[in-house]
Amino acid sequence: MNTKRVTFINDNGYRLAARLELPDDERPVAYAIFAHCFTCSKNIKAAVNITRAMSSRRIAVLRFDFTGLGESEGEFADTTFSSQVSDLVAAARFLEREYEAPRLLVGHSLGGSAVLVAAAEIPSATAVATIAAPYSPSHLRRLLGPSAEEAERRGEATVNLGGSDFTIRKSLLEDLEAQRPAESLANLQGALLVLHSAADDIVKIDNATQIFQAAHHPKSFISLGRADHLLSEATDSRYAGEVIASWAGRYLDVAQPEPMTQPEFQASDNRVTARTGAEGFRTEIFANGFSLTADEPVSYGGSNEGPSPYEFLMAGLAACTTMTMQMYARRKGWPLVDALVRLSHHKIHAEDCRDCDSQDRRIDKFHRELELVGELDQEQRQKLLEIAEKCPVHRTLTSEIRVETTLRETTVEQ
Repeated sequence: MNTKRVTFINDNGYRLAARLELPDDERPVAYAIFAHCFTCSKNIKAAVNITRAMSSRRIAVLRFDFTGLGESEGEFADTTFSSQVSDLVAAARFLEREYEAPRLLVGHSLGGSAVLVAAAEIPSATAVATIAAPYSPSHLRRLLGPSAEEAERRGEATVNLGGSDFTIRKSLLEDLEAQRPAESLANLQGALLVLHSAADDIVKIDNATQIFQAAHHPKSFISLGRADHLLSEATDSRYAGEVIASWAGRYLDVAQPEPMTQPEFQASDNRVTARTGAEGFRTEIFANGFSLTADEPVSYGGSNEGPSPYEFLMAGLAACTTMTMQMYARRKGWPLVDALVRLSHHKIHAEDCRDCDSQDRRIDKFHRELELVGELDQEQRQKLLEIAEKCPVHRTLTSEIRVETTLRETTVEQ
């Protein structure tokens, strides 16, 4: 995956800051927009995890700061729910102009309410997903508590949300009350996915029920288990992103990108990228358009959410071995039904190895067990054993290897 810093201008002339999450080869199957929660920013961990999980499934996602929040221009006090909807429409115009019109809209909390309304003004959107969204935007008024009453009396008030002070105005409250969620949902075109947690104590799950009942089919509901409102646990936000991307594939009506051809891509390139965040060792891998996950066992400080690097190494050797044997057997017309390889890896002392040049170090030893299923005679089995030793990955591992490392300049931020 890679992240691009971009900006676009909204209807009021303010420059809004955004990040565009792209698959590593920058060849997405579709584009989407993500709307964050009220007073949050594009860099909230949940937003980052959700959009990156989606980009790993080849959906490019634009996440941005609404007017007056994060790095975007403007005064937050001047914003209303309708102005946030307008910002979403401006984001869609930007994508259509610079990349491709968005086919999917995703919103978290009040951002979910906003995408339900904005969908009517973004005709390219064929699917909408909400995460922990209130049925009615007016739900926010209750969360503002006494500050809402003060804003009603004085025209504006200060409210503390998430440890930060924000100025809200009476115009925001009036705009929230003016929304007609039942009408927006009844007129919603395309598919809808509602994600919510029964443990959400900020926006109760009854809101998800109301949204689901008011919308027309096709519609789906996914439980987020015991996730909190902000999806604070990385596993919850990544799960949400993966589910949305998988669900949306049915409704995006797009073709997979064609394989690269010569001379743009050489098979020998074998390009692989990996990204490990600041917490734990969970690593997102992008290999030839496929998304993979690596991790370390809990005993090594990881969360055991994927194979370890050495297990990936063994997987490469095992896969290459079985492919090589099958390729040879097919060419010879031999009845090899299945080729199986079982591998294990451990360190041994050099003195335990008769063929080692050095006696003062430990070496890596792979034990490879072959199982050949099919009516093969002994001569054929012995020949396939010899062929296994000649698989390209085996030869790479047993030959001299040089790894050249360079440092790439980057300005990518979350």
